[in-house]
This record gives sequence, structure tokens and C-alpha cells, in this order.
Amino acid sequence: MSSATTPPDSDPSGRRRVHSMLKLYYGLNEEGTAAEQAESLDPCDINGPHFDPEVYLNKLRKECSLGELMDHESCMVKQIRSLDSDMQTLVYENYNKFISATDTIRKMKNDFKKMEDEMDCLSANMAAITEFSARISGTLQDQHAQITKLSGVHTLLRKLQFLFELPARLNKCLELQAYAQAVSAHRRARCVLQQYSHMPSFRGIQDDCHVIMEQLAQQLRQKFRDGGSSAKDLSECVELLLQLDEPAEELCDKFLSHAQSRLEADLQGLEAELKDSAVTDTGRGSVQKTSPGSNPVSPSSSSVSNPFLSPTAGTDILEFIDRGCNEFVSSLCLVIASYQELFINRPQEGELASKNIPEMANGKLHVFVDTLAARYFSLVERRIQEEKGVGDNSLLVRALDRFHRRLQAITKLLPGSAVPSHGTEIVVRAARERIKQYLSALQTFYHDSLTDVRQALAAPRLAVGGASASGGGVTSKDATPSLPELLTSLSNFILNQLKSVLASVHLFTAKDITFSNKPYFKGEFCSQGVREGLVVSFIKFICQSSRQYCESAGDRGGSTPPALLLLLSRLCLDYETSTISYILTLTDEQFLVQHHTPVTPVTALCAEAREAAQKLLNHYVKVQGLIISQMLRKSVETRDWVNTIEPRNVRAVMKRVVEDTTSIDVQVGLLYEEGVRKAHSSDSSKRTFSVYSSSRQQIRYAPSYTPSAPMDTNLLSNIHKLFSERIDIFSPVEFNKVSVLTGIIKISLKTFLECVRLRTFGRYGLQQIQVDCHYLQMYLWRFVSDENLVHFLLDEIVGSAAHRCLDPSPMEQSVIEVICERG
Repeated sequence: MSSATTPPDSDPSGRRRVHSMLKLYYGLNEEGTAAEQAESLDPCDINGPHFDPEVYLNKLRKECSLGELMDHESCMVKQIRSLDSDMQTLVYENYNKFISATDTIRKMKNDFKKMEDEMDCLSANMAAITEFSARISGTLQDQHAQITKLSGVHTLLRKLQFLFELPARLNKCLELQAYAQAVSAHRRARCVLQQYSHMPSFRGIQDDCHVIMEQLAQQLRQKFRDGGSSAKDLSECVELLLQLDEPAEELCDKFLSHAQSRLEADLQGLEAELKDSAVTDTGRGSVQKTSPGSNPVSPSSSSVSNPFLSPTAGTDILEFIDRGCNEFVSSLCLVIASYQELFINRPQEGELASKNIPEMANGKLHVFVDTLAARYFSLVERRIQEEKGVGDNSLLVRALDRFHRRLQAITKLLPGSAVPSHGTEIVVRAARERIKQYLSALQTFYHDSLTDVRQALAAPRLAVGGASASGGGVTSKDATPSLPELLTSLSNFILNQLKSVLASVHLFTAKDITFSNKPYFKGEFCSQGVREGLVVSFIKFICQSSRQYCESAGDRGGSTPPALLLLLSRLCLDYETSTISYILTLTDEQFLVQHHTPVTPVTALCAEAREAAQKLLNHYVKVQGLIISQMLRKSVETRDWVNTIEPRNVRAVMKRVVEDTTSIDVQVGLLYEEGVRKAHSSDSSKRTFSVYSSSRQQIRYAPSYTPSAPMDTNLLSNIHKLFSERIDIFSPVEFNKVSVLTGIIKISLKTFLECVRLRTFGRYGLQQIQVDCHYLQMYLWRFVSDENLVHFLLDEIVGSAAHRCLDPSPMEQSVIEVICERG
């Protein structure tokens, strides 16, 4: 019984188990309905309806042992006790509910009895009321018809009275400016007056009302035309005019015409500001130039004013855009909102609904807004075009952002308008124009930097290359920088300027700028605008402008200092090896360039830069070779080689050739590596040039070929050349010092050879050529990649002189060496 005394709410699991057992006993499912189960016919099923105790016991006695029977008995006893305990618990739980239900049933019996008595009383009262109502209706039936007739007559009289008093009522409303009441009264009587207008009395009333309403309409038109009243009064004025059958199209035109006059004033103010700004631009001072001795390629010393400095204007573009937005755009938005409230968003009822006023008014509004916005946009574009200075780009970007942001209000007020899209196109065009301006500024900066470099190279010869002409001097403190310093300064300033430009252009894609989320600024602006239109175009410009210095003599290339050609070739080579890749990687990372559209690959730009470097270096070799060649040509053509005296010294021009070659070697070595040379022989500087190596040997061996007549020495010389190695004088130059000097020496000696072939020599003229060639051999062999090249060309020069000699008597080698060592 312990379980019976336990509070029912203390064990929820026990309650659920009891309920489930009861449901099982009564055959209910979880929803409380009787479960549809097939009845068991087994008499041994203790839970079935056909259970037979005797059969169940007999079966147990037969099938179970004594111990199993005892266990089964104890189990059944436990189940019985459990069921008894659960039954007691269930009774305790529902005892109070049973008591309450009993009291409720007892109370309902008493209440229903009282209610039945009240219903009987109500039924009797209703019967009495019905009887009295029938008596009254019968008594008043005749009087009711008479009252109805009198009521109709009274209503008609009131209407007639209203009609006769209508002109006076309308005049009173007109005096009190109660226009809405007047229009309402006239609309009520208009149909009746129109219907009975054939009667003289009604005709007179109608004419008087027409005159009064015409005066009222005139006052409403004047009020609408003035537009000085509040928006509510203006809206009421339009509503009344529409009710007076005023043409809606005419009202729209009048409203827009009045609004246009106010907006025109704003546009004229902006246009006047543009004219003032133009006058200010015209009066600006000219640019200042710096002295040639200033520090080269520094931003403060460019030969013209820095193109990245912003010009000083009277009113900056941000103030101009602010004024346009605060005055014109704001006024335009107010006009749109008022117009829509008056003509488009107003609910149309009755006759107005059939006129389709909103569609007509909306079309006129779009034309009106597009026309004025086009004029405003033209002024904005004119002001943007005046922004030539590219020093501070943030002001322009902020102005464009404010311009684009304020136009979004028109999108919300006037869906479907093309004004915001046209504004976005202006921003896009401004960004494109800005890219072009930056490219032009970079090009100007590059040209100015090269001008400064040329001024530095035009300094005294002592400082060229950072050393004296002989190669052993030291620059003075006041000397201009050497070639490596010029190259480093030029490269750094160009790169820093380009980085500065990229930082300025990056403002167009900043996250806080509204138009930066447009597809153009996320795609085409970054790839085609910045990368291709700015960076790639500037790199190509550097290569192309550098190649222009390779034009033929007499044009621009003829006056170009050779050192500038060498410096530019090294600059283009540095761009090919590292700078181009660095710049494009920086651009792609900074602008998140997506290469959806075709872009110029890095390899193509590097190939173009290398081609420019190669062309510049080739031209440098050609120019330097021609300078030395000119000296040699003049020295050969201006001398009388037949009647010259016996040589005692090396000619001064040969010393000058060696000095210039040494200076060029120092100059090239400042920018390019040494290069690869072939192994030198031990007697490179002691090699001799004998006349017999060419002409005399041919004469010696001639009788063996033609016993009867001497053999043609020119023929033997040509046969000898067929078996010698061919020398390409103008072959491409490699990017190293040895290759450059080899090219210059080849051009010089080839010119010397051709000049010798055109002259006639005497005995001492030939000996002078021997001395000069031996002197050149002593010094030039160390500059070239293969000393045999110098040997061959000098051998050809001596041989050609011997061919052209009238008395080929060579000088002794020992004498030649003494003269050359004496210098």
C-alpha cells in the first residue's frame, strides 16, 4: 500500500505507466479512441475476451514444473498488487474531479429549471407586442401614405430652394475663398440645371452659376500660377480645377513651366560660375623653368612645372558639385515629388478615372526631367574637363561620388528614369579621362626627366661617366652624377611617380565610394583602364620614345648624346628583367584585376623592352663607331701620303682613338657587365704587322704560279680572303662591355681600312701606316672579345696600304717598336 499513499504528482513516469496500462485494459490507443484490433479466440490468452481459467490452469500444470508454477504465481501476485495500487492512485487523483462534477450537475438542474420559466415569460411578452403592433399598423395605414407624399414634396421644395439660392451661395463662397464648398455645391446642382435648362427660370440660374464658376476658376488658375501657397493648398487647387473640367494636360504644362523657371535660375548660376572659373584659368601665370645646373631628374628641378601639381582655381570642383546638388538637384527632387503628388499618385475617381491622367502626366514629367538633367550634365562635364591638374585626385573622386550619390534620389522618386544611368556614364567618362590625363602627365614627366638627364650629360667632359677622359681621374665635388647615379635616379623617380599615380587612381575603387560597386569599376576600369590604358601604355611609351632616339643622323638621333643612348638601353633592359613584372604584379594586386578580357601579357612587354634595349645599344655602338671613324677618315683624307716625311712618332689621331676607346670602355663598364673574352695569347701586344704578310708574300710566290708573268696581287689577296674568317661589322651587340667595344672597334677599323684603300702611298706613307697600326695593336686588343679580329683588320689595313704603295719599302720592326713605345 506504500505506492497508494504516494502523491500522484511525485512520480510522472509512474503516472504514464498507469495510464498506459489502463488504456491497454480498456483497449484504447494513444489518441484515446478504441483501438481496432482483432479479437483473440485463444482461451489461454489472459487478456482476451475468451479467456478460460480452467483451461489456462490445466495448460500450466501440464507444461510447467513446480518451480515454474511457483514463479508464475509470485509474478501474478505482484501484477495483481500493482494493478490494485494503480487503481487506488487513479481514484485518489480523480476524486476531487468527481466531486466537482457532481456539484456542477446538481447546479445545472436548478439553473435549467429557472431558465425554462423565464423563456415561457418571454414568449408571452413577444406575443403581446406582436398583437399591439398589428393594431397600430392598421390604425395608421391611411396616414402613412399621406406622410410619405408630404415628405416627397418637402424634399422637392428643399431642392428647388437650394437651386434658387445657389448663385447667392456661390458668391458667398467666392468672397470667403471657400472654393471647395463652391465647387461641391455646383457639382450637386449641375446635372439638374443641365436637365431642365429648357425652362427659363432654371436657364437663368444656370447662366448665373456659370459666370460665378468662371470667376472661381480664374482665381484658382491665378493661385496655381503663383505657386506661393503650401503644397496642401496647391494640391487642393489642382483637384478643384480638375473637377471644373480644366484640361489636365494644360495644368501639367503650367506646373512644369513654373518649376522650369526656378530650375533655370539654378542652372544659370552654375553656368556663371563656370565662366568665372574660365576667366580665372586664363589669368594664371606661366610655368617656371629651372637652371640646367640643378639636380637632375628630381621633381623640383624638372625643366617645366610638375604636371602633377593641381592648378589653383577660384572654386574647386567639390564646391561646384555641392552647389549643383544642393540647388538644382534638390529643387528638381522637390518638383518631382510635388508633381507626382498632384497628378500621378492622386486617387482618380468618377470622371477623372476615365481620363488616364497619371500616364499622361508621367510622360510629361520624364521629358521635363530628362531635358533639364541633360543641361545640368553638360555643365558638370564642362567643369570636369577643366580639372587638368592631377596632383590631388581625392577632390575629384569625392565630387563624383557626391554627384552620383545625390542622383540616386531621382531613382527612388522617378523609377525608370534614365537620369541616374546618364550620371553614371559621366562618372565613367570622367574616370577614363582621368586615366588619359595621368598617362599624359606621366609621359610629360618622363620627357622632363630625360631633359634633365641630357643637361647633366652636357656637363664638362671631366664628369662624363664619373671619371676623366683618360679613365684615371676623379670627379670633382661639383661635378654632375655619374651614369649609374643618373640611371638609378631616373628609374626610381619614374617608378615612384607611377606608384603615386596608381595610389591616386585607386581612389576610384575605394569601398566608401558609391559608384565603385558598379560593374565598370570592378572590371573594365581595373583591367582595360588602369592596367592597359595607364600602366601598359606608359611602359610601351617608354619603349617607343626610347626607340625614337635611334633615328638616322640629321634627325633627332643625330643630336642625341651617346651616353643617353647607353643609359636608356640599360633602363629598358632593367625593365625587361624585373621592373615590368614588378609594376604589373603591383597593379594586379592593388586593383584586384580580373583577366576576363584580353590583356597584354608580361612576356610581350618584356620582349618589347628588350627589343628597345637592343636597338638602343646597337645605335650606341654605331654612333660611337662613327665618331671614331670620322676622326680616322679625316686623318687619312687630309694627309699627303705620297710626299710625307719619314715617320718619327705615332700620329696624334691614333692616340686620340685609344683615349676615346678607353673612355668608352669606362663609360660602358659603369652600366654593363664585363662579358666573356677568348683566351689571349702571350704576345698579344707584341704582334707585328709585316708588309710581306700581304703584298710581298704574294709577289714572292707569284713566279711559282705563273712562270712567264707576275701574278696579279689583287687576285691573290681576294683568294686569301676567301679562306679567312668573315667579319660581320654591324652584327647585333650583346648586353656586355666586351661586345659593345668589339662592335665599336670593328666599325672604326673597317672605316680606316676603306679609307686606306682609296689613297696612294709613298714609302714613308706606308711606314707611317705600319707605325699607326702597331700602336693601335698595342692597346686595342684588350678591349675586344677576340684579339684575332683586331689582328686581322690591322693586317688588312697594312696590306691594303702596301697594295697602294708606289715604293713598298717597309720599316724594320725594331724601329717601329721603339717609335711606338716612345709614344
